Amino acid sequence: MTNKAIVSVIITVYNTSIDLVTRAIDSVLRQDFQGFEIIVIDDGSNNDTYNQLLDYIKEREDKITYIRHRNCGQSLSINRGILNSNGKYIAILDSDDEYKPNHLSNCLEQMRYADLIASTTTTIVNSEDDYFVPDRADNNKLVHVDDCILLATFFGKKEVFEMLKFTDMYAADAHFFEQASLFFRVKKVALGTYIYYRNRADSICSALKTKQVLNHV
Repeated sequence: MTNKAIVSVIITVYNTSIDLVTRAIDSVLRQDFQGFEIIVIDDGSNNDTYNQLLDYIKEREDKITYIRHRNCGQSLSINRGILNSNGKYIAILDSDDEYKPNHLSNCLEQMRYADLIASTTTTIVNSEDDYFVPDRADNNKLVHVDDCILLATFFGKKEVFEMLKFTDMYAADAHFFEQASLFFRVKKVALGTYIYYRNRADSICSALKTKQVLNHV
């Protein structure tokens, strides 16, 4: 792994299909800005992700570090990835999403004006309902994804992530963003360079939406 990385991209994996994980990683490898490292944190996957990922990463070890630990959740896994990072900046990518080729370069440009950004996404849906997620303050209400703070779109200076830690809770992203605003310059920006796949029935938000419907039957 190179020690000259400017951006550390953190990807956490838990039983994600290898096709989706490699799609996510490949989207980073195709960036028009190449001064990055990728840190993949396997959060105790119990399917065959481990073996398949190792085979894939072995051919790309100049850019990728692979770490595996027992299952402890996404927030703690991201914290560990940050501890093992070398970059001046931290970026996050969900293992079932991807970046457009100009994502990192656009985010870096924003660092002239902020210490931490969250951005709007290009959202892939099956229906209009997929644009809406449970409100953090009231899970019986729904809000549009463009009005949310999404952890996976975070990009910021490493010192922000060193000072603050992610906690294991729903809307951990919004909580982190609010805490960061007390000490740093934070900004929500309309980039659309993060491709967010909301068309998966097994996502956490989809499960909460299903629970909401059942509670009203």
